[in-house]
Amino acid sequence: MRRLKHFASWLLVSLILFGCSAPVQADSTKIDPNFEAQVLQVLQKNPQAILDSVQAYQREQQETQRKAQQSFIQELQQKPKAVIAQSPTKGAGKTVLVEFSDFQCPYCQAAAGTVREFVTKNRDRVTLVYKHLPLTSIHAQALPAAKAAWAAGQQGKFWEFHDGLFAQQQQLGEPLYANLAKSLGLDVTRFDRDRNSQAAEAAITADVQLAEKLGINGTPFFVMNGRVFSGDVEIAALEQVLSQAQ
Repeated sequence: MRRLKHFASWLLVSLILFGCSAPVQADSTKIDPNFEAQVLQVLQKNPQAILDSVQAYQREQQETQRKAQQSFIQELQQKPKAVIAQSPTKGAGKTVLVEFSDFQCPYCQAAAGTVREFVTKNRDRVTLVYKHLPLTSIHAQALPAAKAAWAAGQQGKFWEFHDGLFAQQQQLGEPLYANLAKSLGLDVTRFDRDRNSQAAEAAITADVQLAEKLGINGTPFFVMNGRVFSGDVEIAALEQVLSQAQ
């Protein structure tokens, strides 16, 4: 019975979450007790039917995400410039490595050095494309850091700012953004104006919406040579995927 009640609460929270287009924090303690009792009663009478419905929904979502990722991979292979758009790039190769990253994510910090080494070694074969995916529900400084990096990019210093943010990830905040801007010789007035602009908001939102369409809910996330992979990647794994490029 206790497990069934837990499942009822999970199902209620899931229904709330599935109905929202943006991440929300759901508190099961605020659910109407009468409604919860009704759901529990339905579960007691039809446990398998409910479970089958949830599993069917999950399969449908997974298939939708799979198709979206396949479509993205195809577009990346056929029309790379459309995928790259205005995103920061590094390298000049035909093979495109797309990275979705969050400046406050420790796994992204760990992967940053590996990716930098890989692209430097293969800069004539690989083009790295950076897409912003600030996980704002768990990282308070992810969005401000992304906007600051975008603003630095408007003055041709995205990658230097990118490296500075990851090198001092524990100090993310206004003092760091200002100090990095000054140390890189940026026009600070323009930097502040750009990072607080609607253009910065729009650029990052576009990346986030793309990630949502692809079903990406964690960082770092990579797409290269028809493959998708995530986490703190090793350079050997990147080299292996690159070796399979046509």
